[in-house]
Amino acid sequence: MQHIMVVTDGSKGANRAVDVAAGLAKALNGILWIVTIRDVKLLSNHMKEIRQLGISESLLERFTKQILIEAKERAKRLGVSDVRIQAFEGDAAETILDIVKREHVEVLVVGRRGSGHLAALPLGSVAQKLTSFCSCCVMVVP
Repeated sequence: MQHIMVVTDGSKGANRAVDVAAGLAKALNGILWIVTIRDVKLLSNHMKEIRQLGISESLLERFTKQILIEAKERAKRLGVSDVRIQAFEGDAAETILDIVKREHVEVLVVGRRGSGHLAALPLGSVAQKLTSFCSCCVMVVP
């Protein structure tokens, strides 16, 4: 297994997933691909409120980039030599499923719950979809 992907939103649970994925990538001498997904539908539903708070789209893009940079630094500190980062836009579960298939990901690591509206569920809605429909091994980190 050489292609490992972890999804992060910058939350504590996502950081734990990054740590687990980094440990796996280091042990297997694999490539660790760290991605984040900007849910355009969710953002568009809240853009009015976001703008009222004075948050611009460029600020959201910088925030997304910062999440990825911090996750990459975290993985590097844990000893992973090949770390790649990228942000995507779209529905979180659908976008992740597309990436996994297109990039031939062998192991997907995700947190049990994200920072979304349904974070109180025992298994988050995105993690549930991924474990049900993903074409590769999915590791869900509590």
